[in-house]
Parts: sequence; structure tokens; C-alpha cells
Amino acid sequence: MADEKKENADVKDPAKQSEKEKDQKDDFKYIVRIANTDLDGDKVVVQALTAIKGIGDRVAKVVVNRTKIPKNEKIGNLSDEDIEKLENFVLELSDNTPGWLMNKQNDVWTGEDIHILGSEMEMRIQEDINILKKIRCYRGIRHEKGQKVRGQRTKAHGRTGLTVGVVKKAQKPGKT
Repeated sequence: MADEKKENADVKDPAKQSEKEKDQKDDFKYIVRIANTDLDGDKVVVQALTAIKGIGDRVAKVVVNRTKIPKNEKIGNLSDEDIEKLENFVLELSDNTPGWLMNKQNDVWTGEDIHILGSEMEMRIQEDINILKKIRCYRGIRHEKGQKVRGQRTKAHGRTGLTVGVVKKAQKPGKT
């Protein structure tokens, strides 16, 4: 009984709050939605942005630096204006960043440098692979066969299928 009272007293004591609760402001958002992706509010801005498909560490750092948002701040502590500023910058990434930073340089259909995010990125990748298969190039054939595409060795690595191991001999009954 004394232990239970002691535990309850620790929980109510504001001096012993966890660091996580100290870092949170009154209007803390546990989930922040940017570019149709739910981001964890407990993460730092740069780390949280990498949860969006199409944004890695490097692009996230560029976004944070260009929007002048503190990069060590948790994304849940940001104001609505800052979150809106981040979202606008991320959605217009093609206009705001140099061509070498884009994830779709010299697009097959338009010839432009564009930056694709989210589910559109997955669709574009599949579309590009289907084009490679259709024109019957080496990479397309390798994709069809399910083999390595980028020149890795296949004799010893990247094996698929059943594993072949050492099989123990069956013991005959009666002999020990």
C-alpha cells in the first residue's frame, strides 16, 4: 500500500515530470498532417519530414533551412502558420529547389526536373519499370525475371527460392 501511494505521489509531482512533457507546449499536436502524410509530433522537424515519401535527410534539411524554422524544435510544438509554411514549401518543392536536388530529373514525358511525393512516386516508379519492360531493354528484362538490375553478382548473393542445406542421414531403428 505504501508503494502505491509513493508511485501516485510521483506522478502528481510536477517537479518529476518526464522530459517529454517538459518539451511540449500547451497546444502540442501529437499528429501533424503534411502532404497527405501523418507525422509524429514527438519528432524533431527534420526527422519528422523524412516520413513523407520522396523526402530524405538532405531535402528535409533544405526545407527547414529555406523556411527558417528551428530544426531542433519538435514538429508538434510548431504553430499553425509554421506548419502551413512547411506544407506549402514541400508541395512546391519543384519551384523552390535546384534541379540537382529533385528526385525525378529529366522526366521521360515532360523533360523537366520535378520532385514527386507520396503515392504518386510509387506509381511513377512502376510506370517507369513497365516502360523498361515494354521496350525490352536489359534492365526491363532483369525486372521481369526478378533478378538483380544494377550489376550486382548473382552467383553467390541474392539467391531466392528454397534453401539447400545439409540433410542428416535417417537413423535406422534398432541400431544405437
